[in-house]
Amino acid sequence: MPELTPAVAKPDHVPDELVYDFDYHYDAGLIAHGHDRIAEIAREAPAMFWTPRHGGHWVVAAHFAVHAAQRSPEIFSNGPVPYEAIAAYNATQPDDQKALIPLPITVDPPHHDTYRKPLNKTFSPKNMLALKDQIRALAAGLIDRIKDQGHCEFMADVAEPLPTQIFLALFGLPQSKQREYRDLVADHLHDTDMDPRAIQKRLRKVADVMRETILDRQREPKDDVLSLLWQSDFDGRPATLHDIENYAVMLFVAGLDTVMNGMGLGARHLATDPELQRKLRDNPALIAEAAEEILRRYTFTVPPRFVSEDSEFQGVTLKKGEKALMFLPAADLDPGEFQNPEAYTLNRENKAHIAFGTGPHRCLGSHLARIELQVLYEEMVKALPEFRLDPDKPVTFHGGNVIGPDTLHLVWDK
Repeated sequence: MPELTPAVAKPDHVPDELVYDFDYHYDAGLIAHGHDRIAEIAREAPAMFWTPRHGGHWVVAAHFAVHAAQRSPEIFSNGPVPYEAIAAYNATQPDDQKALIPLPITVDPPHHDTYRKPLNKTFSPKNMLALKDQIRALAAGLIDRIKDQGHCEFMADVAEPLPTQIFLALFGLPQSKQREYRDLVADHLHDTDMDPRAIQKRLRKVADVMRETILDRQREPKDDVLSLLWQSDFDGRPATLHDIENYAVMLFVAGLDTVMNGMGLGARHLATDPELQRKLRDNPALIAEAAEEILRRYTFTVPPRFVSEDSEFQGVTLKKGEKALMFLPAADLDPGEFQNPEAYTLNRENKAHIAFGTGPHRCLGSHLARIELQVLYEEMVKALPEFRLDPDKPVTFHGGNVIGPDTLHLVWDK
């Protein structure tokens, strides 16, 4: 079990009643029990609390508070440094030394709107729906490989290759480098060194591994996202290599990790709920509704924000530069918002979750994620007999900015 990060002293402006000790990477309950620990936090922690771990930071946990915070970019910035300051610095640097800015996720309005616009059409519901047959063929093929075994390690066999291969095809990256890409993303997301120089070093590794493909798409455009970005302009300015690298590091990290964790959490729930499996086999039309309740019950992303100015928010005093995690998984288990939130209720009246966030930074890939999750569940219940967790190989979880199972061993009768 990893050790907790050292606790730091509480700042004077933080009242004692808002302190709750929680290490979002290494909390023992989170690692052992996943969302059951998150449900405990939703029940007992303040709506917004300060934890002494990871240098001390805020956690916005209640549904109403998360919803309001994500719609207040003037207080909660998506980047630790204002875009204008990074742009001014980059203007003095050669291309290979410019700071990377994951776009559009780490910049606030109005710059966010400028950089999100080229991606809106690409990730539209219509365009993502056009990928459904490709997603289904891949999901069916992956499941066909394992169904006669009577068992699988779901994360490696299905949850990782499915969204990864779809993303690489969409983005225009070579499938042959799938393992190298996944390892880079895992190293980046699970590294707790938040020193800006360390972050830039990790991002530069990601950008460098894609550089050959990025430059190739500039010379010879194809039908993929990289080519689209090269053909975009930003308030009349043509795209530069630095622009494309900024997009690439964001889309690369987001596209190769988040959905696979959602798939693992969903498959785990299905494996513990044979009655739900039977309902979905008998009536596949219920799968879209079932997937939404899974997203609510097992929300998996924890996006960071940074306080841009000394502020008051929901009666809490915040200081410029403080970090605040938007704890979406706790918000979707908030007993103040959902009746009996820990229960999985297929026909729940209110399942209006915020698993994909809200406000200007709502997840760009939510339409693709929904299709991937629904198709996966459809193919699993169609092709596999009743599956369950392997009792000899208990599930453990990882924390961080994306929560999910480390491994997920499933078994079924051949």
